[in-house]
Amino acid sequence: MKIKRKAAILAMLLAAMFVFSASLACAQEEITEAESDQNKTLIILGCALAIGIAGIASAIGLALAGSSAVAVTAEKPELFSKCLILQVLPMTQSVYGLLTAILLMMGAGLLGGAGDAEVSSLMGMGAIWIGLAVGLTGISAVNQGMVASSSISAVGRNPDVASKGIIFTVMPETIAIFGLLVGILLMTGLGLL
Repeated sequence: MKIKRKAAILAMLLAAMFVFSASLACAQEEITEAESDQNKTLIILGCALAIGIAGIASAIGLALAGSSAVAVTAEKPELFSKCLILQVLPMTQSVYGLLTAILLMMGAGLLGGAGDAEVSSLMGMGAIWIGLAVGLTGISAVNQGMVASSSISAVGRNPDVASKGIIFTVMPETIAIFGLLVGILLMTGLGLL
């Protein structure tokens, strides 16, 4: 019951944010330098959301898998490399967040010396939504860490299942790949790439 209530509150908050952002995006036609700077602040917020949410989720996933890896390698040090490969997989979501942040900064002229690039309110609000899409789909790193932890435990019992464990561990990551793809497509559509 509590989860449904939290999901409903989150959905209402996101809907309100969408309505607010749509009204801001439609309200402007010509962009002054001050407005462009404010919109660049929204780009920065989108970058922070992408890397912040995905990074926290990756850290949790790495911790889940790492605790199992430490336990297995304590008893069987020869399995270190197999455990390390499985343990590091949840880190990729933070790489997607980092890539998104870099692309957003480049598109807004915050990197690469084009600091005078004009950024519309649609681009600024779009960056927030892009950051949320990549960051929230990056939460799949937590689930990936759980699968990696189980895979590491299985490798401790039977080292021959390492490749199968990698396949199982990679599956939750596809959600984050979808988020990154949508983010890149949105950046292209908004003229940030």
